[in-house]
Amino acid sequence: MSNSITQDMTYRQSLMKYAEKYGVSRASRKYDKSRSYIYFWKQRWDGSAASLSCQSRRPHSHPNQHTEAELKLIRDMRRRNPELGMIELWHRLRQRGYTRCPESLFRIMRKLELFPPEKPKKTYKPKPYEQMQYPGQRVQIDVKFVPSACLVGGVAEEKFYQYTFIDEYSRFRYLEAFREHSTYSSTQFLKHVVEKFPYAIECVQTDNGFEFTNEMGNSKKKPLTLFEKTLTQLGIRHKKIRAFTPRHNGKVERSHRKDNEYFYADHKFYSFEDFEKQLAVHQRKYNDFPMRPLNWRSPKQVLFAFPNV
Repeated sequence: MSNSITQDMTYRQSLMKYAEKYGVSRASRKYDKSRSYIYFWKQRWDGSAASLSCQSRRPHSHPNQHTEAELKLIRDMRRRNPELGMIELWHRLRQRGYTRCPESLFRIMRKLELFPPEKPKKTYKPKPYEQMQYPGQRVQIDVKFVPSACLVGGVAEEKFYQYTFIDEYSRFRYLEAFREHSTYSSTQFLKHVVEKFPYAIECVQTDNGFEFTNEMGNSKKKPLTLFEKTLTQLGIRHKKIRAFTPRHNGKVERSHRKDNEYFYADHKFYSFEDFEKQLAVHQRKYNDFPMRPLNWRSPKQVLFAFPNV
């Protein structure tokens, strides 16, 4: 029970002090409380406000509570079968005369602390981030679905996709609009990135989407996609993040959240060409915007300030 003094306890203490000084009858008239109420609390009062707290009204016993024989049966069965599931335990108890429902068994087992202690969960310890030393050392590529609320007019029922490239060293991004996300679109985007990025790309990191790889496919054979074949032809290493772990692709994922906040939240697209033009403007703004991780320089400044340009 909490040790804090409540307003009711303070009120009762003032009542007790008044009754002690002027008598129960006068206190009853002043506080508009019955004499029996005052006598009840006088029996509990020891001079402290804590003694005037409300006690639990929960009954100490119940006519339908588990008998000692039932409790012994449950304890003995649990001791002999510590790893048995609760329903199977209940089924075996019924074979020995236990007549109560599974919910009653669950409540009494929880009260008796007969459930095995939970195994401590392993705390997640992220690996220290490997800081890139130069542009192109490792880049991230991902696809973002354009929100349907942004598509209006004749393209309201269509689907557009934003392909995103981000260099981990400089945070420099290249964005391109596509009408579909497929291994062919991914390959075309990769070729455009290689043409436009001013540095050689050593490693491309992606998730396990089918537009990049067949790793998550149901077939035993995992044939290389067109995207993976193109990477091999270009001499670029392909790094795939752990499945269902988007935080491993954190830089591109975070940039997509920023796109939602500063671009898609207040832009509408009336055609695919309109989407392409507005996306190009958004890309220029992003690459020219100063960032705290870059010591308040823009990605473009960091990229082109590298000595080997």
